[in-house]
Amino acid sequence: MALLGEAIVETLILEKGTGEVLRRLSDPFWFQSLGAVMGMDWHSSGITTSVMGALKRAINPRSAELGLYITGGKGKYSRQTPDELMRIGEKTGLDAEYLVRCSKLSAKVDNTAIQDGYQLYLHNFIVSKEGQWTVVQQGMSDATSLARRYHWHSPDLQSFVEEPHTAIEGQNQGLILNMTDKGAKASRNSVMEMSREQPDKMLAEARKIVMPNHHEVRAEDVNLKRLGSVLWLAHEKRPEDFEELLLLKGVGPRTLQSLALVSEVIYGSPSRFKDPARFSFAHGGKDGHPFPVPVKTYDETLSTLKTAIDRSKLGFTDKAEALKNLSKITERAEKGFTPNANFKKVIEKERKDSWKYGGRTVFGKAQKPKGGDQLELF
Repeated sequence: MALLGEAIVETLILEKGTGEVLRRLSDPFWFQSLGAVMGMDWHSSGITTSVMGALKRAINPRSAELGLYITGGKGKYSRQTPDELMRIGEKTGLDAEYLVRCSKLSAKVDNTAIQDGYQLYLHNFIVSKEGQWTVVQQGMSDATSLARRYHWHSPDLQSFVEEPHTAIEGQNQGLILNMTDKGAKASRNSVMEMSREQPDKMLAEARKIVMPNHHEVRAEDVNLKRLGSVLWLAHEKRPEDFEELLLLKGVGPRTLQSLALVSEVIYGSPSRFKDPARFSFAHGGKDGHPFPVPVKTYDETLSTLKTAIDRSKLGFTDKAEALKNLSKITERAEKGFTPNANFKKVIEKERKDSWKYGGRTVFGKAQKPKGGDQLELF
């Protein structure tokens, strides 16, 4: 996960800069899609901890080169954020005291001002060499054992006390105390009068994404037209059928399927991340949903992406352009495309073939099915 996350982030930085990485991390749909394509359970609360932990391990040793710094983490690591930011300030000349203040304010807003029953246990503060930042933090409800994730993005921040979030992801729990709603201005003024001090712990209830309770990936969780075009490209057509994909010749259909989804995570527009479950069809999930993680395919995907990055640094952009074209081709294929694959058969075939690709879950390795493994997909 760390290696693939590093490759995706590095590609984004090379293509669009650190600001684009921060913007995408502040988008909960893209964040969920990133976690899914990295092989995490597509909807679990653990996706936040795992993705941010993997990115921190991969990016920070190269922070000076990439211009991106990831601080904080889960539990005790979240409390180390101020010290980490101060050290970053010493190295880069950034105003560390200001960054520490922003980090603390964002945590205060989400942990104290909002009365939604979620207690923060994870806080990640990501800052670029230019001083822009994004916050990804998560709280847990003791009553329901559900998680809620909060996203911040400094370029979009107008005020810490009035609707400061880019998004909040979690199940709707009904009415909550929301002191940073635009309609709460009178209440804020009353609090100020009573306390005689500027309240710095307020929160907006931003747009919410409701994730389902089920672990399995169902047809209703996925845009079947988009998924179908990826499967069609990977398994019906071959790279040699497309001039744009000649540079990917030698990549097998299963790896091409993964690369198409990874390409979309890197190059796709924000509107294409409304169904994060679809990206679990790149590398499965560690819980086995929709199928075990195909380790061999994962390695081939990573190798192709790293080769494209290394060649780009040397001035050869052929493979990078081929990967970029992959997302464009699948998007073009959607126009007028009618999916005719049975969704359950797609998952069944992936599971039956899993042993071929080194499939693994947290429960162990995928086994070769008894009685043959042939199954028609289309």
